[in-house]
Amino acid sequence: MTAQQPLTYDALVELATTDPAVVGLVLKGSRAHDGMTTEHSDHDLYVVVADDATTPLTRFAGHRTAELDLVVVSLTEFRAAGMPGPERYALARARIVLDRLGGGLARILADKARLGAEEAFREAGGRLDAYANSLYRSVKNHRDGQALAARLDAADSVRFLLELLFALDRRPRPYNKYLAWELGRQPLPGWDTDVLLRAVDRIAATGDVSVQRRLFGLVEAVAREAGHGAVLDAWGDDLDLMRPEGRGDGEALGHRTRS
Repeated sequence: MTAQQPLTYDALVELATTDPAVVGLVLKGSRAHDGMTTEHSDHDLYVVVADDATTPLTRFAGHRTAELDLVVVSLTEFRAAGMPGPERYALARARIVLDRLGGGLARILADKARLGAEEAFREAGGRLDAYANSLYRSVKNHRDGQALAARLDAADSVRFLLELLFALDRRPRPYNKYLAWELGRQPLPGWDTDVLLRAVDRIAATGDVSVQRRLFGLVEAVAREAGHGAVLDAWGDDLDLMRPEGRGDGEALGHRTRS
């Protein structure tokens, strides 16, 4: 392709389809999420090449324009991509454009979409402790009249909270852009999506301590049920500062106890 004829998505797909070294094409990003495409959306594409194969398409590695971003990787590299890391969600929800492995690429993506039991438990424990830490700092700063610090800590806590809740369901946390999209299609078990998102929105925007405490009361119950009581108990009496002051607040935040 020349400067007068920049590489387009359709042209790249045509080149890759006729190249026997290419075993697959995987599209990620907004164009892989139904209803999320805008006039500004580009095509984020993985070109997956057979191990030890050579292809002239490597000259396009790192290609990046307003229309097309390319990553050219070997099959082995693609198996490891995003594991672990934020790219894992992007690939878990990616769309297959070409799969010459008889469904092999689909299986790789399915593996990325589901955390292993031990991995999920370890991830959830770490995120629970980080969530409690930010929540504790937020409530304590609010008590001490440090309003800005309290809001910043509350906003930090949302990140760890979401990572915790998705880890408890053995799923990678979506990017913020796709959070509502993801929950609208696959809600977190036991949680009312609309009410949870409103609570998260209010905490991130205002640091509302009462909402933080009510939400923590629900999270504590879920975390203990999942076997993470030791993480919480390590906080000792400091838990009292995080817990809700009243009772019956779970219904207001939309958590549904599993039957």
